[in-house]
Amino acid sequence: MAGRNRTSVFEFLLWGLSERPEQQHILFLLFLWMYVFTVAGNLLIVLAIGTNKHLHTPMYFFLASLSCADILFTTTTVPKALVNIQTQSRSISYAGCMVQLYFFLTFGDMDIFLLATMAYDRYVAICHPLHYMMIMSLRRCTLMVTVCWTLTNLVAMTHTFLIFRLSFCSKKVIPDFFCDLGPLMKVSCSNTQVNKLVLLFLGGAVILIPLTLILVSYICIASAVLRVPSAQGRRKAFSTCGSHLAVVALFFGTVVRAYLCPSSSSSSSVAEDTAAAVMYTVVTPLLNPFIYSLRNKDMKGALGRLLRGKVSFSLGQ
Repeated sequence: MAGRNRTSVFEFLLWGLSERPEQQHILFLLFLWMYVFTVAGNLLIVLAIGTNKHLHTPMYFFLASLSCADILFTTTTVPKALVNIQTQSRSISYAGCMVQLYFFLTFGDMDIFLLATMAYDRYVAICHPLHYMMIMSLRRCTLMVTVCWTLTNLVAMTHTFLIFRLSFCSKKVIPDFFCDLGPLMKVSCSNTQVNKLVLLFLGGAVILIPLTLILVSYICIASAVLRVPSAQGRRKAFSTCGSHLAVVALFFGTVVRAYLCPSSSSSSSVAEDTAAAVMYTVVTPLLNPFIYSLRNKDMKGALGRLLRGKVSFSLGQ
């Protein structure tokens, strides 16, 4: 109990992005640039969709939700890392660490669930085009996003509560640049067996079930598209899925590396884990707006109108 009482007052130390002092200035400028472009790019996506009535469709509704989640996801980790680099400090308070952990899990899992929802949307659009607007009604789309938010909050609360029960008896360096489940369990002086089991089964389910749904959706999509007699029709159908597939491959590839592949406590392994974390927490949210806008004529047109100031806000799907 004494050890647990001390956790309310001491600070954790974060390993950070690099241990080399000469790299700190470059890392600060690089991550500041990536954060600004991530927020600006995703915000432009949301504004372009909101101000163009032709984009008030289920596909773009989910894309706007993904952009909002990406902004919040990146904001959970990067600003604190930038402050620590600028102040040459590695500290984060116990309360701050728990809050960061909760929101990191919430917005990270939201990305996963939204990517699965977007795959289902593409499945309905291609395999059941005549019933698309009836199946993917505004009410149903809103319900699906609400369910995603509810599930992510429940998962995040479960993991955060289990971490909150652990004792941290002294200042130890968390082997990452933010508070995450695995690194926190490594520096705990309590028995983390329950946490590891919950992370294995619940965390694995959060990753593997949506990934399985995405794969099943695209198997059905591929089967339907290959039956289309026109080569142009097949290209058009596949082109509507290209951006989503690119984001899924980038995001899930790095998430699986970070959470489902075992790592040691050596410095080289910590560096590899940090690099993987940077990919899905910073790089993927940065690239999403470019992937979706560069491969989509409607998005490029909407962004052009927005940047030229030719916008009109309207509600409705």
